Amino acid sequence: MKAFIFDLDGVLVDTAKYHYIAWKTIGTSFNFNLTETQNEGLKGISRTDSLDLMLEWAGTKVSLEQKEILLRQKNEHYLELIQEMDRTEILPGVLTILNFAKENSIPVALGSASKNAQLILKKLDLLPYFHSIVDGTHVTHSKPNPEVFLLGAKNLNTPANQCVVFEDAAAGVAAAKAAQMVAVGIGDPIELAAADYIFNSLESIDSNLLQTLAAI
Repeated sequence: MKAFIFDLDGVLVDTAKYHYIAWKTIGTSFNFNLTETQNEGLKGISRTDSLDLMLEWAGTKVSLEQKEILLRQKNEHYLELIQEMDRTEILPGVLTILNFAKENSIPVALGSASKNAQLILKKLDLLPYFHSIVDGTHVTHSKPNPEVFLLGAKNLNTPANQCVVFEDAAAGVAAAKAAQMVAVGIGDPIELAAADYIFNSLESIDSNLLQTLAAI
């Protein structure tokens, strides 16, 4: 049996804008102005790794205690921003693919660096579609390490090479390929060049390709 594994941010819902606002606010505390281009580099990686990157870009060092404070403040601000999320923020094509998986008994997992994945899926009323949720609270290594996807495959009792990953970040595509999974990139063709398939959005994936993916 084949399985589908989805990233969360930028694939199922556009939470990148909320992360950007929250990280930008945190950056001002150490005189760093995070750009949208730099924010793209934070996609798919853990909160701690994201902060480390920002501090590196800013040429700044902080104590471990201060780092914990910044991480907590970022998450608190992010949680405030997503409180008003609802099903209108589900990205185009998501429900079509999730319903296809449901109708064809394809097991589905979430593989995300987010530690708030469960909360977001609940707000979007998408939890019933998922047989396994692997997020930042379950793994030690962030993407491009394949741990999050390998654990998802294990939870679905599916061999890694029988899994299809839907990702919008280069780190996520690299993680999928490292796990020997089929990678479907959603977004920039240049950034996601390592993916097996690339689309502007999930909405661009037609039923014929879904059948092909399910039969890999």
